Amino acid sequence: MTIPFGNPNRPNSYIGKTVPRPNAARLVEGRGRYVDDMILPRMVHVVYVRSPMAHARITGIDTAEALAVKGVLRVFTGADIAKVCTPWVAVLAHLKGLKSPPEHAIAVDRACWVGEPVAAVVATTRAAAEDGAALVDVDYDPLPVTGDMMTALDADTPVLHADMGDNLAFRRLHEEGDVDAVMASAHKVVSARFKTARHTGVTLEPRSILVDWNAPEGQLTAWHATQAPHMMQTVLAEHLGLPEGRVRVICGDVGGSYGIKVHVYPDEVATAAIAKIMGRPVKFIADRLESFTTDIHARDHEIAGRIAVAEDGEILAFDIDDWTAIGAYSVYPRTSAIEGNQVVNLCGGPYDFKDYRAQTTVVFQNKTPTCQYRAVGHPIAVAVTEGLVDMAAAELGMDPVAIRRRNMYADDCYPVTSPAKMRFEGLSHHASMDKLVALMDYDALRADQAEARKKGIHRGIGIASFIELTNPSPFMYGIGGARISAQDGCTVRMDPDGSLVALSGVTEQGQGTEAMLSQIVAEGVGVPPAQVRIITGDTQVTPYGGGTWASRGAGIGGEAALQAALALKAAILEVAAAMLQAQAGALDIRDGQVVDADTGQDRLSLAELGRIVYFRGDTLPKGLPRELVQTRHFITSEYPFAFTNGVQASYLEVDTDTGIVTLLKHWCVEDCGRIINPQLVDEQIRGGIVQGLGGALFEEIHYDAEGQLLNGSMADYLVPMAGEMPDMIIGHVETPTLESALGAKGAGEAGTAGAPAAVMNAINDALRPLGAQVTEMPFTPERILRALGRIED
Repeated sequence: MTIPFGNPNRPNSYIGKTVPRPNAARLVEGRGRYVDDMILPRMVHVVYVRSPMAHARITGIDTAEALAVKGVLRVFTGADIAKVCTPWVAVLAHLKGLKSPPEHAIAVDRACWVGEPVAAVVATTRAAAEDGAALVDVDYDPLPVTGDMMTALDADTPVLHADMGDNLAFRRLHEEGDVDAVMASAHKVVSARFKTARHTGVTLEPRSILVDWNAPEGQLTAWHATQAPHMMQTVLAEHLGLPEGRVRVICGDVGGSYGIKVHVYPDEVATAAIAKIMGRPVKFIADRLESFTTDIHARDHEIAGRIAVAEDGEILAFDIDDWTAIGAYSVYPRTSAIEGNQVVNLCGGPYDFKDYRAQTTVVFQNKTPTCQYRAVGHPIAVAVTEGLVDMAAAELGMDPVAIRRRNMYADDCYPVTSPAKMRFEGLSHHASMDKLVALMDYDALRADQAEARKKGIHRGIGIASFIELTNPSPFMYGIGGARISAQDGCTVRMDPDGSLVALSGVTEQGQGTEAMLSQIVAEGVGVPPAQVRIITGDTQVTPYGGGTWASRGAGIGGEAALQAALALKAAILEVAAAMLQAQAGALDIRDGQVVDADTGQDRLSLAELGRIVYFRGDTLPKGLPRELVQTRHFITSEYPFAFTNGVQASYLEVDTDTGIVTLLKHWCVEDCGRIINPQLVDEQIRGGIVQGLGGALFEEIHYDAEGQLLNGSMADYLVPMAGEMPDMIIGHVETPTLESALGAKGAGEAGTAGAPAAVMNAINDALRPLGAQVTEMPFTPERILRALGRIED
């Protein structure tokens, strides 16, 4: 497949090269400017009083003692905020049957999870606000708690929201072919139950927002650690009763997001409402305990899966029954049904088979709401799929690599539509597997494993193929009525000195957006990347766009930047041609100079052209277009999503006496289309792998039967640490998408998608000779020892 734009192999191309991040030095020197660094005149702080009960009726709120604290200015209840802020309902029209009750910015008469805001204390300092919050006396009337996912729909389980009728939020069944008939006649049917643990993103910077209401101008300005400024502009305008054009959202430096900061949080909307009421800047910064109790959670699933295979290893059918619990409300506006929906869409993804049945059941419970988190649904679908494939291989006595090669879509079969009705434009499963096997020296690793077993050392090799959904179209959210943009825009201008400024709707979250966009713009116009300045994250300045989510930055935002850059280049060359009395087609721009396209001889610097256009336009021909600023937007049109693919492998050791897993090495080969900056892509994949390993081995949010969070601190909630991480070897195959001239897809979630499955399969490979198997994440020492029979229930 050819690359439609440029030639990344030419010496002066900036595409496919590692270019330093433009913002790296500033951040390393401590010059980053995060929301909490900002101080505005007359600024006050808000702290939220949060429910200590998972389900209770609010019967009274006494604020007298709180108001007596020095520095406390106001205390707001849910009823106070409801006067200026309307509630929201998080449903999407295309997710048929999805339901959720209205949710207020602050609970009005009932608290539905531990941590839900029930009042807000505003003070001149954060300390005073915290002191005041501790003195707000809330009377609660306890209500029955619905906590268990699998009994949520039982007749004797309390209904969380009476108006909803039951605890079912959403159910989707997808069927293709005759699964029951295939299962009945198959050579082998392998079944298993899988559990993935509820966990959260643990961003380095907690959720943060500072809102100022300028009443004379009728302007609301929010400095917000968010992934989607334009979406938040719409939300704040709609629910505070403001014209959208009078709401400005600015997203500066952000200390990690991972999907956590792409959602609408009640306390952040309440902060904006309080700013509007008080007419002064109000800042809210979540502390770590608030992060654990109020940041969205994810991955709380239990899945029963079956795979049918023929005697030669051909995969015949998958049968998937997924259950997930989403907390007390569907999260606005993306909804909490997407994760389960993705499990249905993605199971079996890499494989060419015909019969498929998958169902997701989404239920309410009295816990923190769940929603989209890095690689939404992918780690669950990949773990179920790849776990079943490995189990089938073991039943048949086949090598795990061999059974995958037997069943993966051929690299030359595209376009193709999967049994889940996902359309694939072009993938490279076999090329990726071949590269992985070579990188890891698979046969030598198997030999090393065999030698270790002779010494009583239990090592395992785990393989996990995967697909990743990137570059989403309006079929993700827009079709369901959500005002979440699938398109993105970029404005590129040339200033008088010949330097370029590019303004993009894609936001910088620490993933390297500025570097990626600077390379693309530099390539499109013909200047060094250092000559390009990138501006993102300001709804009043940047073109309208969707922001950063679902691995869309390079594929959609990057294409918009390329098209704007090419348009600017054409405009520059038209002016240069008039100045040089030449044909525009005979000229080019290289390294910031207008040159003869054939010989490369310098003809005119961009700085000189800029001087003439901006200051001596009288010397140019009348009527000559001289617009040295161009804006372009891009949206995908042929495919609902640009799928990528890859394969991961884990080599690890299990201590069968302690249950401790030691990660020895990890590999990932990924095809994200055209690679813009290899180092950025590799580090995105490594970071994603680390998060995936966290879910596989460490991270789990625990609740008791009464809905109380038991491990809401970094002392009790385990995250992967550098010393526990293995060396990670990254490889690539490039299959550019033909939807765009750039050919880029996404890479931000690939590492997270496949890592848990690779680790699970490696652990089970190590334990298989001992007759043990684990399928419940995280794979803690206790769970491994239970599987080995070393610990009794």
